[in-house]
Amino acid sequence: MVEYQLVIYFVTLFPVLKPEAKSPKGGAKNMAKISGKYETIFIVNPKLEEAAATAVVDKFKSLVEANGTNVEVEDWGKRRLAYPIEDQTEGVYTLVRFESKPDFPAELDRVFKITEGVLRSMTLAVEE
Repeated sequence: MVEYQLVIYFVTLFPVLKPEAKSPKGGAKNMAKISGKYETIFIVNPKLEEAAATAVVDKFKSLVEANGTNVEVEDWGKRRLAYPIEDQTEGVYTLVRFESKPDFPAELDRVFKITEGVLRSMTLAVEE
């Protein structure tokens, strides 16, 4: 009786996979990407002087150009934030579109986090 209950308990915890859920013969469904398209947007503190804000934007533009291709930079200018960040209600937005290796966006996010003057940043992979 105990063995029967144990089997029922095991089957409920680990249901049998359906035939459609198995991986196909011959390997994985998706191959590792060599290059991908990405968009990153970052918000610079508007309290920075004009030269300092431009230096921050140029720093990231040169970093992306050094590690990626097809770089497009759009300066959206000063906009109101949806909620205060570090007691700021406005920020200077910049959008950058680029192609790079898949490991570069993680490095870019790391640099965003340690750079003074960047309020927020987000990097997304763009579907092709």
